[in-house]
This record gives sequence, C-alpha cells and structure tokens, in this order.
Amino acid sequence: MPSSIRRVFFEDYIFQVYRNVYEPAEDSFLFAESLAVKKGEVILDMGTGCGILSIIAADKAAKVVAVDVSPHAVRCAKENAKLNSVADKMFFVNGDLFASVKTGEKFSSIFFNAPYLPSEPTEDAWLELAWTGGVTGREVIDRFINEAPKFLRRDGCIFLMQSTLSNVDETLRRFEKRDLKTSIVTKRALRFFEAIVLVKAKP
Repeated sequence: MPSSIRRVFFEDYIFQVYRNVYEPAEDSFLFAESLAVKKGEVILDMGTGCGILSIIAADKAAKVVAVDVSPHAVRCAKENAKLNSVADKMFFVNGDLFASVKTGEKFSSIFFNAPYLPSEPTEDAWLELAWTGGVTGREVIDRFINEAPKFLRRDGCIFLMQSTLSNVDETLRRFEKRDLKTSIVTKRALRFFEAIVLVKAKP
C-alpha cells in the first residue's frame, strides 16, 4: 500500500484514506456510533470525505448519495464503497453542498460532518476545506442549514456534527427558524474548552 494512503478501521469496515482527504477522527467516529439507519431509507451524506458515514449507512439503506466538494474525496469514497461491498447502493457527486444534487430529490436522512473550525484554508486547500469554516466557523454550516430542509422528506431528519467553537446555539436557532425541531443527539468533550456536538433537526 502506498505511503500516501492510510488505513482506518471502524467495526468491520476498512477505509483507505488518501493523503489529501480528511482522515476520520473523533467527530467521524462519534457520528458513526450514533447512526440509526432503517432498512429502505434514502440517505444523503454531505461532505462524505473517505465515505465512512455513507458506507455504514448503505448496509441498511436502499440508496445513499455521497457528496463532496473535493474530487479527491469522491474518488476515495468510491474506492472504499467497492472495498466494503456497498458500491451498488451508492451514488457519488462532486459538488459544492446541494448545487449538484438533483432538484426535487428528497431524503429520509441528511448527514453532514461540517467544516466547523474558525479558520481559513492555507496550504493544502482540498484537505483543509474539510474542517475550515471561515472566520466564525459558520460559513458552510449556515449555507447548509438554509438549503437542507428543501431536500428532506416530511418524516425525515437532518444530522449535523459541529464544534462548540462555532456556536451550537446559533445552529439550533437557525434550524428552528426554518420550522425544524432540534435536539442534541450526543456530545463529547475534546481538549481545552471544545466539545463536538451532533445536532438533530426534523419537521
């Protein structure tokens, strides 16, 4: 295996992660541990990265659409779908948030492990787009909240992972402004004064 590819394990799944693709970390694993996909659901995994959430979801889901702005991430996720024998249920889209998702398509669940750190991309832009959320950390989160409800089924749920550094209360407020009920699924303290939080929003 080339040195530019790392191997990551979660339960019975194996993921090969390219050098310029976000390697699953605490946020990815907390999200994965919290997934509760039902048989036959149609899932949208926004910012799929190496495909960890979409591939786990594909075991039960009828269809999973995996989207990433990085072409490297999309190529990596495709390879991991084959590696984990779920490629037949998955569709991969290279695009910026919902710009490349078919208009009118509705999903049972929408996942987003958002870029939430208050910073701007510097050197390796493709990789850093996975975690940099602009000056406040909310640049991509706010765009996602504005668009996601249009793609959600009436009985569907949105799951958004973010850091307390990017103002979770503002996320709840913005979802509720879109007439969605919110709750905190799980929370895990990290170093210093930061915690990661999985937010659920539904009609």
